[in-house]
Amino acid sequence: MKYFCNPLNVNYRYQFNADPRLRGKLQICREAADPSMILFKGRYYIFASMTLGVWVSDDMAHWENHRLPDSLPLYDYAPDVRVLGEWVYFCASNREHNCDRWRTQDILNGPYERIEGTFPYWDPNLFIDDDKRVYFYWGCSNVTPIYGVELDPASMLPKTEPLALVEGHPFEIGYERFGENNSLLPASEAEIDAKVKAFHKAQGVDESMIPAELMPLIRGMFSNRPYIEGAWMDKHNGKYYLQYAAPGTQFNTYSDGVYVSDSPLGEFTLAENNPYSYKPGGFLPGAGHGSTMEDKTGNLWHTATMRISVNHDFERRVGIFPAGYDADGELFCNQRYGDWPLAVSGEKDDPWREPAWMLLSASKAASASSCLPGNEPEKATEENVRTWWRAASNSRGEWLCLDLGKVYDVHAVQINFADDKLDLPCPGEIRPGSQARYIEEAELVTQWKLQGSTDGETWFTIADKSGAETDLSHDLIVCEDGFACRFLRLSDMAVPYGQNPCVSGLRVFGLGNGEKPAVPHAAARRDGDLDMLVDIAAQTDALGYNILFGSSPEKLYHSAMVFTPGEHRIGALVAGRSYFVRVDAFNENGITEGEVFAL
Repeated sequence: MKYFCNPLNVNYRYQFNADPRLRGKLQICREAADPSMILFKGRYYIFASMTLGVWVSDDMAHWENHRLPDSLPLYDYAPDVRVLGEWVYFCASNREHNCDRWRTQDILNGPYERIEGTFPYWDPNLFIDDDKRVYFYWGCSNVTPIYGVELDPASMLPKTEPLALVEGHPFEIGYERFGENNSLLPASEAEIDAKVKAFHKAQGVDESMIPAELMPLIRGMFSNRPYIEGAWMDKHNGKYYLQYAAPGTQFNTYSDGVYVSDSPLGEFTLAENNPYSYKPGGFLPGAGHGSTMEDKTGNLWHTATMRISVNHDFERRVGIFPAGYDADGELFCNQRYGDWPLAVSGEKDDPWREPAWMLLSASKAASASSCLPGNEPEKATEENVRTWWRAASNSRGEWLCLDLGKVYDVHAVQINFADDKLDLPCPGEIRPGSQARYIEEAELVTQWKLQGSTDGETWFTIADKSGAETDLSHDLIVCEDGFACRFLRLSDMAVPYGQNPCVSGLRVFGLGNGEKPAVPHAAARRDGDLDMLVDIAAQTDALGYNILFGSSPEKLYHSAMVFTPGEHRIGALVAGRSYFVRVDAFNENGITEGEVFAL
C-alpha cells in the first residue's frame, strides 16, 4: 500500500513578494496554490501557482517536480490545465493584458504551441463537454461574478457573449462570509467610506485623482464581501457541476462550493451539499480553489489550496482529498481526517474509509537543545501549522525531541518545517505585475535525521536525510509494518538560507493498544440563519473531536476537527436549510461515533 499526508510532500518554492504598501520591504514565504490536477497518458500532473514547474506522479502518493519552459506564464496565478484529445491546454491569469493559451502533447518535454489570446481574465477554467463543445469560465473578485462563454474548439475564440453565472450571497450563504470561521458580514457603505478615506490619507493620496474605474476595486478591498473565484467545471450523469471558491484564501474557512445545472452555461442552482470542500480545523486548514479529477480506477479526487498565511496572506500549500458523487448526484469531499496519512491502493477505494493510523503526537511533551521565547518545543505538538518551535541557532547540533508518553506502534511521521520572519536580499530580479515578486529558482535542500527510542537511552535511526538533495518541508516517512517507539528525536538539521530550524509539526501516527474514547456527549443549536453552536462535553479519554454535519443523518459530509471540548461555532450554514449533526471522539486507539441529532 502507498500513502500520502496533506499537505503534499513536494517542493514549495520561496517567493520574494514586493508589496508596494511595505515601501520596499520584501515578504518572504513558500507558496503553492490553486492546483489543477489532470490524468494524461497514464500519469498524474498537478499545476499550481508560483511553482515554476509541474508535479508528476504515477500513483498519487509520490510526486516529482519538473521545471516548465520559461515561455509559459509561470508568474501568473491559477494555472488552468485540461485535456482535449491528444492535447493538453494551458493558460493562467492576467488582468492587465490578453491571456494567451498554450497546448502540448508532451507536458515534460514540449514543445508548447502558443494560441494568441483575445481578452484578459483571472482564475480560468476550460471545460470540454461530451459532444466536444468547449466552454470557458473565469472570475476572481468580490465585485464581479464568475463568467462563462462557449469557445470555438479550433481557434479558442469566444462564440457567445459572457454570461454571469455565480455571484456571492454572504447574507444567505454562511460559508461565503469573510473572516476566521466565517465571522464577518459585509461592511455598510458608511463603513466602507470611512475605511477608504483612512486608507487614502495613510498613503498620502488625493482621492480626486484616482481614476473612476479603479474606485470599485478600492472600495471592494474594504467591503468584507467574499471573493468568488477559482471556477472548475465537471459533468456527471448529464448534470453540470460548477465549482467555485470563497470567501478568501487567507481564512481557515477557504472552501469550494458548487452549483448545478442541466446546461454548461446555466441557469445554475446552489447544490444541496455545500460547501462541498470544507476543512476549517486540524493541523492545516483550508480546502478551496482546486480541481476535481477521476483517477485510473474510477476514484474521484479533489485537490485544493490549504492555508498558512503567517508570513504573507498567500503562504499556502496543496492538499488532495477523496471525493465522489452520491446516489442523488450530490458532489462530496471527505476531509474528516484530511491532514492524516491516507492509503492509496491503486484500486477502487471507499472515499469514506477511516484512517489506517491514529494521531499519537498531539499535545505530547517535547524538549529541545534550545529555543527562542515564544517558540518553545511544545509548539511542534500543538497541531497548529501557524505556531512552531525555533532553535536559537542554525547549528547542526540543535535537536527536537518528542515523548509520546508510552511505547506505541508507530507507522508514519510527518516533519513540517516552518519559516520565521525571513529577512533576506532577493536573489533575483523582481518581476513587475499585480503581484510583483521573484520566485526562487535555485534548487534548495532541507536536511535532517530522525531517530527513535523506547527508553530514551538507546536510539535507532528511523530515517537519515542529513545528506539529502531535496527540499521537502513537509516530509512523510512511512513504515507500513510499524516499529515500537516512545521517543523521537529530530537532529542534524539544515534548512534553506541558513535559517534557524523551525518545526511547526513533528507529527506521529500509529496505533495504541488501549480503549477507544467513550461515546461523546454534545448538543447543538442554531444561532441565526447561518451559524450553529456545538457544545461538546469534556471527557478525559478523548484527544479530539470531529464535528460532522449535513442535510440528513446519512449525509454528514461536512466536518470540523477540534481538540478542545466546550462550545464551538460553525458558520458555514445556508439559510433556510435543515441540518443534522454528529460529534465523533478520537484518541490514539481509534474513533468513537456519537449520536446523530437534528439541528
